[in-house]
Amino acid sequence: QVQLVESGGGLVQAGDSLRLSCAASGRAFNAYTVGWFRQAPGKEREFVAAISWTHGLKYYYADSVKGRFTISRNSKNTESTVYLQMNSLKPEETAVYYCAAAGGFLSTAQAMAPEGYPYWGQGTQVTVSS
Repeated sequence: QVQLVESGGGLVQAGDSLRLSCAASGRAFNAYTVGWFRQAPGKEREFVAAISWTHGLKYYYADSVKGRFTISRNSKNTESTVYLQMNSLKPEETAVYYCAAAGGFLSTAQAMAPEGYPYWGQGTQVTVSS
């Protein structure tokens, strides 16, 4: 079983930065993909970014966040923490941000879709005021 705990959300103004953390534990994270998704009220959950270390290190970003968001990973023993550095935040990016994990290889399409991930955290609220 895998446990994921997000933190780092909060209330910021447009243009500000936040760093979200996803602490993952429960299994040896030798070959995994961890993604960040967000869901605003009344909208579908959408892909933000993902990092994979199943076949080398790969990064995936939604077009809307490229150049502003950076995903990274720090690992120790059986625990990994995945970070999402978010810069130049916009009010329309107000949402609950979730991290998710999947073991084994994911295609690019799978890595960018909620259906590709069996493990999810509880989410952290990010509110960007204008």
